[in-house]
Amino acid sequence: MSIEFLRGNSQSPRGHAILVARSTSDPSVVFWTYCIVPPLPFSMSKYFPAFLASQLSPEELRESTNVSIFPIPPMLEEGGSFEHLQMLAERRDDDFCDIGLVNPRDEMARMQQAMEKCQEYGMLYMNYAATFTQASPSREIEAEEPLALDDLDAEELMMETMTERQRLAELSKLVGVARYATEGSDKPLLQETKQRMQRIAKPLADKYKSVELLAAAFDPGERGAKLAQLYLERSFKLLDEEYAEIPGIERAIRELRD
Repeated sequence: MSIEFLRGNSQSPRGHAILVARSTSDPSVVFWTYCIVPPLPFSMSKYFPAFLASQLSPEELRESTNVSIFPIPPMLEEGGSFEHLQMLAERRDDDFCDIGLVNPRDEMARMQQAMEKCQEYGMLYMNYAATFTQASPSREIEAEEPLALDDLDAEELMMETMTERQRLAELSKLVGVARYATEGSDKPLLQETKQRMQRIAKPLADKYKSVELLAAAFDPGERGAKLAQLYLERSFKLLDEEYAEIPGIERAIRELRD
């Protein structure tokens, strides 16, 4: 079934909704998830710890770069009564939507239904958001002109404040994107990723060998992937002052380069 709005309006969704489904074995048992549509899409990958980012596949990294709609939790969860959830929606000013029935013993179905119905809700919101206007009174524009905000690069300002660890963590994530772009011959993504990596790596000290890291990241084939991983490991060992581990890594790098 399609989403049924029990509170709110499908023509003007709020962008946040409690989605509820009833158990196929006992209609009095209710499962729920919370669907959120952020005001603007954002990249989840920038918040991954370095150790986690290095374990994700290029496809997973690519999918995490443009998050626009997601359910929390990602699976329909049992909890609370229908009336209690409806009261919460009223108090929180959430949309409240019925998404049908779900098999309580089928976890994959609970996860799939949470995602599909959240995406359906998100599309309703996107359609509504497309009608928004962005007109501003001329006096407001004049008041903002002295700030020259259009001339500022917010990302550049953020990069200026990054620590060495943050820079290396971001580079480790982007190496995965670079490998994906290289192997898939995605030239626009390749160029964008290379420019971003260069900007992040530029302030790093020479000891981290960021030039060699970038060259390896964009070198097609298994050799380039292994070299990039070794350069990253070497950089983190330097940062953590684990100097005893570095000779072995440098030996492995020489063997691959030779």
